[in-house]
Amino acid sequence: MNWYQLDAEKVEKKLHVTADRGLSGKQASERRKQYGENILEAKKNTSKWLIFLKQFQDFMVLVLLAATLIAGLLGEYVDAIAIMIIVLVNGFIGFFQEQKAENSLEKLKELSAPMANVLRNESWEKISSREVVVGDIVKVNSGDRIPADVRIIKSNGMETEESALTGESLPVTKHATAITKEDLDVQDQVNMGFMGTLVTRGSGVGIVVGTGMNTVMGQIASLMANTKKMVTPLEMKLAELGKILIVVALFLTILVVGLGVIQGHPMYEMFLAGVSLAVAAIPEGLPAIVTVALSLGVQRMIRKKALVRKLSAVETLGCASVICSDKTGTMTENQMTVKEIFLNGEYLYVSGDGYQTQGDFFLHREKVKRSFPNLETMLSYGMLCNNASIVVKKGKNYIDGDPTDGALLVAAKKLGMTEELGKKFRIIKEFPFDSDRKRMSVVVEDENQMRFLITKGAPDVLLPRSAFYMDKDSRKLLNKENKALIEGAINEMANKALRTIAIGMRSISNNVSLDSALLEDELTLIGLYGLMDPPRKEVKSAIRECKEAGIKTVMITGDHVNTARAIAENLQLLPPNGLVLEGHQLNRMSAEELSNVIEDTYVFARVTPEHKLKIVKAFQEKGHIVAMTGDGVNDAPAIKASDIGISMGVTGTDVTKEASSLILMDDNFATIKSAIQEGRNIYENIRKFIRYLLASNVGEILVMLFAMLLGMPLPLIPVQILWVNLVTDGLPAMALGLDKAEEDVMKRSPRNPREGIFSRGLGYKIISRGILIGIVTLIGFIITYQNNPDNLMFAQTTAFSTLVMAQLIHVFDCRSEHSVFARNPFENIYLVFAVISSLLLLLVVIYWPPLQPIFHTVSLSLRDWLLIIGLSAIPTVLFGFTKK
Repeated sequence: MNWYQLDAEKVEKKLHVTADRGLSGKQASERRKQYGENILEAKKNTSKWLIFLKQFQDFMVLVLLAATLIAGLLGEYVDAIAIMIIVLVNGFIGFFQEQKAENSLEKLKELSAPMANVLRNESWEKISSREVVVGDIVKVNSGDRIPADVRIIKSNGMETEESALTGESLPVTKHATAITKEDLDVQDQVNMGFMGTLVTRGSGVGIVVGTGMNTVMGQIASLMANTKKMVTPLEMKLAELGKILIVVALFLTILVVGLGVIQGHPMYEMFLAGVSLAVAAIPEGLPAIVTVALSLGVQRMIRKKALVRKLSAVETLGCASVICSDKTGTMTENQMTVKEIFLNGEYLYVSGDGYQTQGDFFLHREKVKRSFPNLETMLSYGMLCNNASIVVKKGKNYIDGDPTDGALLVAAKKLGMTEELGKKFRIIKEFPFDSDRKRMSVVVEDENQMRFLITKGAPDVLLPRSAFYMDKDSRKLLNKENKALIEGAINEMANKALRTIAIGMRSISNNVSLDSALLEDELTLIGLYGLMDPPRKEVKSAIRECKEAGIKTVMITGDHVNTARAIAENLQLLPPNGLVLEGHQLNRMSAEELSNVIEDTYVFARVTPEHKLKIVKAFQEKGHIVAMTGDGVNDAPAIKASDIGISMGVTGTDVTKEASSLILMDDNFATIKSAIQEGRNIYENIRKFIRYLLASNVGEILVMLFAMLLGMPLPLIPVQILWVNLVTDGLPAMALGLDKAEEDVMKRSPRNPREGIFSRGLGYKIISRGILIGIVTLIGFIITYQNNPDNLMFAQTTAFSTLVMAQLIHVFDCRSEHSVFARNPFENIYLVFAVISSLLLLLVVIYWPPLQPIFHTVSLSLRDWLLIIGLSAIPTVLFGFTKK
């Protein structure tokens, strides 16, 4: 159907919906069943069977399977079956790890999916775009992506960018009038909005006429469906490390096998031992464990209201040295309240906080009435030049729209004014607010068809455009003296940390062009609003913790310089000698001049989004890793240029969210601090299990190598090596990924992004602990073998038990960069359970008669265990008191 040919009323009739009520919840549910979800069909996911079979594609595992086949053919059925079972269990563990990581990534995609503003049950609500159905009434603003194909029924200067569909990069101006022409191309359907296209300017309302694959975008869905899985820099580093470790492990394994054969050990026995050693020594599960650790950390961040869109951001978070944060809504409550009004040269004080409509107006402590000169006029203009609405949920008021607009509505309600005002006036044209113009205007026609323009915006923008001002009695010429009085009021309000908004008007004749560039000139200034957005309670402590962590917090705001300074001082963000720069100063500064003062600047006031990009680059030039917050479409370039782009989940536009790597689901600065803390901890946990896995692998290889060099029998048999790899290495390593942050994690300096994985002494710790684990295992083997030369199985059981116990004790040493005694061992209950589970499984292998012949073990006495535990504790106790 050519929806663009129908007028709005016919579209409503055909889709059984009215634009002022929207669909009911029941209607939406029925239509979702009929049309399906509003999603594009992606390529089919890899089957679970293929993912499971992929676990056995590793070259060394295939060699091991071939070796077990040979063992079976030679009649060694018990060994062959045992090794097959261990390989299968290993495969299942890898499969579940990969599934968990995939599921986490899918959840991330769902959480970061665009939201849609729809009219349901006569009230506006935000839902996931996938829940949008045909017939929904949707509202879009500048920076939003249109969630489905819509027939536009209201356009306020709305423009969209449709290059994804048409290849045309210029924005398309949209209107709501029906088009009579037949067979129009997509780019000519200017009363339609298309799924996935971007609103670059203005706002609009539309009726959904197509969802999912029944959209224009659905016709080219194959171009969008093939998304590549993200690989983080850390995963790439570990993949390279894995290749190096494979070469080293294979060399040492060949050396062990060669020495064994030279010393007279059977070729088959040494080949199987060598392959098992290589499988155990090569940490092929390391990338999977890293992905799981990252995804688990991301889930913890989600619980703290921080949604990571790009896994690489988790690593970068730990390196952040500067946070450039918006003030409004991030450092403040985002519950704007009109606290003062400057009108007729006098200050009126307004009582009441937040969005509750109870409050009064006072002049010198005396309550003023509605008849106070110009008060009703000013508040009515604030209601008309406004795109917000008050929504009541469970007896509490919420603002749907811009918080500043909401504050003006609430102030008008306190004077007893209602929405009935909007029915007396017709808005003919709207000039939307944007951060460059710093103002919004509407052309209004009253019941007598008289037209006038209302403008609200930054006082420093409106004052130069004003030729008159309203006094108690009449309109008067704005001279230098009156201008100075108004400027003094602006400064006084700003010094009280009040944000100031000016409002003005002018009458216009019916024959004046509404596209004239001079329309917003020759204004009559009515008055000033002084708004308070109180700082969030938790922000002050979050800024202090960031400072202790070596992270500088910078406040960026469009507010008046005095307002910005007052709030920064209140939050203890601005030190005594800290600089405050204004937008006009940034305009005059060269990149070099800004670079000279950037380190001493803590507040940027009266800035535009273009300034943000300049600020980001200046900090980066100084070697900083910059986190930048933003919400508007114009913030996207700065967010993309920063090292960690952070968008607002509540007030942010879809474009900003797509440009960012982190979304604040509560728009709260304290959440940035929590995310950085979590990011640092995730990286430290990854270092912990790398340390544990590699030290364990070094110990396993060296005990075999040392034994061969000493001309002794094999201290471990292949099935025991594989068991250690599966049980002792796997479970505790995973549990280390769940470790809580150390107390001093936010008292350390930011990590250097060029830092290698083995920096800060990690390489030394791996080698030194690995050598000691190998030595104590070999000592246990030598002592028992020399005392019982006829009982090799007893000596091997002792070596096997010593190796497992040494690793299980060593895992607690890996929890801290300082020493094993620096942390409470019961703090990580998952690790305690993992160690107990590994220990119980070891005891089962040693004492359960059916498993003894399979694992070549014998029962051990208490005296044997005293020797094993004593030897196993040596590596951890010896190094436990040192940081090295």
